[in-house]
Amino acid sequence: MKREPREVTVTEGITVRELAEKLDIRAKELLKTLLDRGVFASINQALDVPTATNLAEAFSGIVQVVTYEEQLVEEEKITENRTGNLQPRAPVVTVMGHVDHGKTSLLDAIRETEVAAGEAGGITQHIGAYEAHLNGRRIVFIDTPGHEAFTRMRARGAKVTDIVVLVVGADDGVMPQTEEAIDHAKAAKVPIVVAINKIDKPDAQPERVKRQLADRGLMPEEWGGDTVTVEVSAKTKVNIPKLLEMILLVGDLRELKADPDAPASGTVLESRVDKGRGPVATVLVQNGTLHVGDVFIVGSVYGKVRAMFDDRALPIKKAAPATPVEVLGLQGVPEAGDQFQVADEAKARHIVEYRQGKQREATLAKTASSGRLTLDQLHEQLKAGELKELPVVIKADVQGSVEVLSEMLPKLSNDQVRLKVIHASVGAVTETDVLLASASNAIIVAFSVRPERKASDLAQREGVDIRLHTIIYELLDELKKAVAGLLAPVIKETYLGRAEVRDTFRVKGVGMIAGCYVQDGLVKRDADVRVLRDNVVIYTGKVSSLRRFKDDVNEVRTGFECGLSVSNFADVKTGDILECFKMERVAPLPVNLDGRMNMQASVEANRN
Repeated sequence: MKREPREVTVTEGITVRELAEKLDIRAKELLKTLLDRGVFASINQALDVPTATNLAEAFSGIVQVVTYEEQLVEEEKITENRTGNLQPRAPVVTVMGHVDHGKTSLLDAIRETEVAAGEAGGITQHIGAYEAHLNGRRIVFIDTPGHEAFTRMRARGAKVTDIVVLVVGADDGVMPQTEEAIDHAKAAKVPIVVAINKIDKPDAQPERVKRQLADRGLMPEEWGGDTVTVEVSAKTKVNIPKLLEMILLVGDLRELKADPDAPASGTVLESRVDKGRGPVATVLVQNGTLHVGDVFIVGSVYGKVRAMFDDRALPIKKAAPATPVEVLGLQGVPEAGDQFQVADEAKARHIVEYRQGKQREATLAKTASSGRLTLDQLHEQLKAGELKELPVVIKADVQGSVEVLSEMLPKLSNDQVRLKVIHASVGAVTETDVLLASASNAIIVAFSVRPERKASDLAQREGVDIRLHTIIYELLDELKKAVAGLLAPVIKETYLGRAEVRDTFRVKGVGMIAGCYVQDGLVKRDADVRVLRDNVVIYTGKVSSLRRFKDDVNEVRTGFECGLSVSNFADVKTGDILECFKMERVAPLPVNLDGRMNMQASVEANRN
């Protein structure tokens, strides 16, 4: 019997039962057709998209393939139109601008906290999301890094934002990254509110800044344009309330709304692995309300919300629209920028299994086509042509930094040396990373993470160079000069020793004291010290005091206990590792013919 054509929407992981319902036929008819094709399936089995499409077409289905998230968004729109439960929500604001123009300081003035003091080099390294309040109304701020290397992060920030606050220094004016930020905001079709910062400085010229902005298509309101500009000072907190008022006004004009009763959906701003808590994701809830216990899909990962924390690290039970939260309970680490969606658990499992299968197939296909890179193959490639290749393994503390470095490093290549990222992931440098680097003749770039003890020893034995950095532009500058053969004498750190914090106690007039056991090398008073928690650098300072029993001492060696304090840092915790080092002026690391930065050459040059 000929059936009438019927429009059918097919999603990833659709089950036999669901497809039968959409086609308005009995499930056993589909099962019989599958059996005829040599496929044994149950009624609740998930089908891949090609199989589901072929089946639907066999029963006169006109197929439209959509992702699961797209289908849920459509269902939400239908529900919203039916219920009309859209309610005003807080505006989501992305802070952009040139490096060192005061973006984080401006947020500090709004939040009245000291975020900037904790950032390496005073520069924001990762996306952070914070809430501010004015007259009982909320504003959500996303603080994006300002250096050019984080262009991709800024672009991602613009995708989730309603308003861009462009911070311009009244003393510097419009700079290259200011122009980038303007381009991102315009591409995302997001209104811009300009905060002209540092007006308290003697050389501040806000009128000059307005002229520069007008030249770039941002005509200030007082000059007859439609760009809101507010002159502020993050230092003296001048006009901060006025800036918040303007943001709320622009938000009101956009009539921002969301349905708090819908299944929660939103975007992953950042993700990482926490040693004690497992995979952790910072997400922005954009629609619906996220509850503890909800099951959700994000990319090829699913999970159940085990716990949520707000922007001040306080536990919460639910998150309304336009709320940034840290979520625990994922089965893996999602990609920053992925969309998350609350879903039925069985459905979530089906879809994730399907996506992971597709991911594995893509990886296998890539491996089969490219082949594994070995040392012999690398030497053959180098002999074949004049182009030298420098393979790089990237390790960083969060996914956002991994993405940025993976994108930026290959761009540093020139006619003589080509940089190739062969592996990039989140977490400390492990033995596996060192073995990969050794086999591939690669260097390891570690950003805000440290090598594990065994990995460090193995790297020394294998002659693998591990470059340690906490400020991204210094890392990029070093590699840029290395591939150009222009490395001048550099300041290099020399490892002294490490101590484990066994206990902490507060001493009146001195501050927080860490009771430590020296595991390796020695700890010296006035030496530089790095505080490591789960192999991630959380603070760098100096050893301000060092005692053994009640005596002040200059150094304490391996196997002995001591009490020490770290200058301007009181958050030492039991289990932290304190790594002592000193900075020395040494010769550069030349790039030799086989493409590896030769550590031994540097040592010899320094000795001579």
